[in-house]
Amino acid sequence: MATFETNDFRYEPSLHVPFRDKAVIEKMRDIMREDFLNHPNPNLNVRIIQDAEVGMMYFFDIFGRIRDAMVAGRKLVMILPQPWPFYKRVAQLINACRIDCRNLYTFNMDEYANEKGEIAPESWPYGFTHALKKYFYNELDPALRPPESQMVGLTNENFKDYGKRITDLGGADICYSGPGWTGHLAFVEPDAPEVPKDLEEFKRMGPSLVTLSPFTLAQNSLHGSLGASGDIAAVPPRAATIGPAQFLEAKHRVGGYAIGVHGTATSWQRLIARHALFGPVTPLVPDSIIQLAPSDVWVSETIARKIEVDWDKGY
Repeated sequence: MATFETNDFRYEPSLHVPFRDKAVIEKMRDIMREDFLNHPNPNLNVRIIQDAEVGMMYFFDIFGRIRDAMVAGRKLVMILPQPWPFYKRVAQLINACRIDCRNLYTFNMDEYANEKGEIAPESWPYGFTHALKKYFYNELDPALRPPESQMVGLTNENFKDYGKRITDLGGADICYSGPGWTGHLAFVEPDAPEVPKDLEEFKRMGPSLVTLSPFTLAQNSLHGSLGASGDIAAVPPRAATIGPAQFLEAKHRVGGYAIGVHGTATSWQRLIARHALFGPVTPLVPDSIIQLAPSDVWVSETIARKIEVDWDKGY
């Protein structure tokens, strides 16, 4: 399906759509499952995995990196995405295996902020720093925990030095990512007024306070922590976020492309995954910079499936 236009009805993408090159969009729609498996970019190690296995992939990758580094006595610096409840399971396995995490450093990718640019405090129960402490740090056996100062979320106090703190540790050893509906990287939106439009300037962008896209408000209003009900007023209007500089500085990256709607074949991520992995590298699709550096890429069967009309689901 190259286009949804017909000879009887033609139209341009809405001005709200950040990436609007129709020829490229049509090409992205035609990317098939086998194209993921035969990706031409040597930087990208692409795997297609069963939807039910996605969570386990993250679980074992995060645990495995922590275990290997701690057993070897090496420092490990991780940039972690939104702290899903499975981080609790990682902590439980660390406890069971008696892995000393004194050399572990974690940095959250992002955090919500209000319209004044005030970053949500750790006490806010819907924020990511709160979740990191609740699901991970507090679940670790106190005898195995790193100093709490080494499990870092974005705050009003540390924001200006956030990127420097990561760089001073030698950069992240691993950064996990996955695009939002707009193609955002962490919370770096393609249409935010704070985000550079020039690619080279964009790649140098560090931690920033950004305005969230209306698409991101809609996307995150479906998260369980915000009610999963389309309550766009529940989503804060801005966010603090790492920048492309921290993503590219990392020694390695894992990109996940696996978000569906509660176990169905419906996914807002199916097209933007194609833009990020096959389209032009551009600030209009921030996650597309994953093409520039060695990365493991995990694509679920739901995301890899062909983009086509499903008349049974109707209009």
